[in-house]
Amino acid sequence: MNWAHTVLLSMIPAAYVLGSVPFGLIIARTRGIDPRQAGSGNIGATNVGRLLGGRFFAIVFILDLLKGLTPMLAAGIVLMKLRGTSDSYRAVDYALWLVVGLAAILGHLFSLFLKFKGGKGVATSAGVTLGLFPYFTAPALAAAMIWLILFGLTRYVSVASMIAVVSFALVYLGIGLSCHWPVLGAQWPLLAFACLMAAMIVYKHRGNLARLRTGTEHRFGTTS
Repeated sequence: MNWAHTVLLSMIPAAYVLGSVPFGLIIARTRGIDPRQAGSGNIGATNVGRLLGGRFFAIVFILDLLKGLTPMLAAGIVLMKLRGTSDSYRAVDYALWLVVGLAAILGHLFSLFLKFKGGKGVATSAGVTLGLFPYFTAPALAAAMIWLILFGLTRYVSVASMIAVVSFALVYLGIGLSCHWPVLGAQWPLLAFACLMAAMIVYKHRGNLARLRTGTEHRFGTTS
C-alpha cells in the first residue's frame, strides 16, 4: 500500500458522513415542511420540489450532487499525484477511487443522521460519475441527456432516472471498448461499479415501479 491508498482509505468515512447530510430535509424544514411526512415521504430533490416548487428541486439536487462530486474530485487529485510516479492506474487505484464515491452514495441512501434511512441516490450518484474524470464523465453527460429527454416526454422522474442510470453503464461499456480502455482489465472495477449503481438505484425505486404498474405514480408538476 502506498501513500495515495492510505489517503483514499482515510477519505472513505469522510465521504460517508458528507453523503449522509440530508440537504432535502434541512432545506424543507426551513420552510416548515418535513418531506418525510408529506408527498412521497422521500427526502430527495423530487419530493422537495413537488412540495415546495422547482427552485427548491434545483437547490436540493445540486447540493446532493455535490455530495458525490466533491469527494470524487478530491480522490482524483490524490491519484493524479500518484500517476506522476506510475505509467497508469491499476485496478486497486480505480477500486479505491470508486469506494470513496460509493461511501458518499451509501451515506445518502442510509444516512447516519436519519437512523440509516435516506433518499434514492440519483443526484449523489450523478456527482460521483461526473467526478471520475475522464472515464465516467462522458457517459454521465450522455445519461443526463437521456434523463432530460425522458423526463420531458413522460414527466416521470422515476422513469427517467432508472433508464438513465442503466444507460450510463451501457454507454461506459461502449465508449470504453471503442476507445480501447482496459474495461475488462485494470478498469473492471469501473464496469462493476456502473452495474452496481444501476442495480441500487433501480432497487431504491421499487416503490415507484409498483406505482407505475398500477397507474398511480405521480408526474412531476401535477398534484394528483
